[in-house]
Amino acid sequence: MVYAIALTHTRCQGDADDVFQDVFLTYHRRQPAFRSEEHRKAWLITTTINCARQVAGSSWRTRVVPLPTGEADAAPAQFEFATVEQNALFAALKALPDSYRSVLHLFYFEDLSIARIAEVLDLTVSTVKMRLSRGRALMRERLTQGVFDD
Repeated sequence: MVYAIALTHTRCQGDADDVFQDVFLTYHRRQPAFRSEEHRKAWLITTTINCARQVAGSSWRTRVVPLPTGEADAAPAQFEFATVEQNALFAALKALPDSYRSVLHLFYFEDLSIARIAEVLDLTVSTVKMRLSRGRALMRERLTQGVFDD
């Protein structure tokens, strides 16, 4: 769950690995007490999203200049799902703006209710519903056109 959310937000396996590590390092250091497993899950989701946002907005990411790649350079392995359809869905999800991507990921991949997503992301229920609707429309459009931002 944590890695999938991190990968969805960062769009990069290396950054997702860093976020995953940061989340569990924070969990280990703080050793928070939770009333239930649902509270633990909500804490992990919120912390993962916050860490991913920090990575995405860090000065390192804004100042980094990509090195020219040659044929001799080996590209890092890409995250692959079991089917072509799942890979297409994930590629379309990664291409969405963050506000839609977060809500869609939590709803479809983490099976959270709309009310729970609103609580975790500190949004109103109507905002979550609107983002789900608009996100689905964008996904539908991208999947029917076959246009992905990799």
